[in-house]
Amino acid sequence: MSYDGLVKQLRLPPGFSPPRRLTFEDLVATALTRDDLEDDMRGINSSVDLIATTRGGGWPEGPVDAEYNYVDLVWHEQEFREGTSFAYVVRDERGAYLGCCYLYPVGFRTPLSEELIHNDVDASWWVTREAYDRGYYGKLHRALRHWLAEDFPFRAPHFSNAEVPDL
Repeated sequence: MSYDGLVKQLRLPPGFSPPRRLTFEDLVATALTRDDLEDDMRGINSSVDLIATTRGGGWPEGPVDAEYNYVDLVWHEQEFREGTSFAYVVRDERGAYLGCCYLYPVGFRTPLSEELIHNDVDASWWVTREAYDRGYYGKLHRALRHWLAEDFPFRAPHFSNAEVPDL
């Protein structure tokens, strides 16, 4: 069977409210909003090559400007509100910007295939160069695994980053 162009809908139980704030050790993730514009733009622009290497995919194609990033953040807000995907900004416990993580329907970021048909969410993430050098890339992967097991109804995640750390 061909799954070309198909995207699985995120299935959430009736009444489920996605958490707007998640914590793990010294990581704090909150729903990504337009209020994160300046930090997010700086983080992306200082880490374009690292994002391409670790997260993979075609985003970002290069540095982003405020207008482009504002539209992107508003889009993430709308998807979060509608429950079609969930994007979080990640900071340390002192509030320093570290990066972002995303929970997408399978088939949206990664093409749906026979291998992925039983996965229920596509998780990806990135961190700034400074956060990467401090070990937060692997820590955020562990945090995502924890949040998916404890705070979301997903039981078969696919981690779609190009570089997925060993546990």
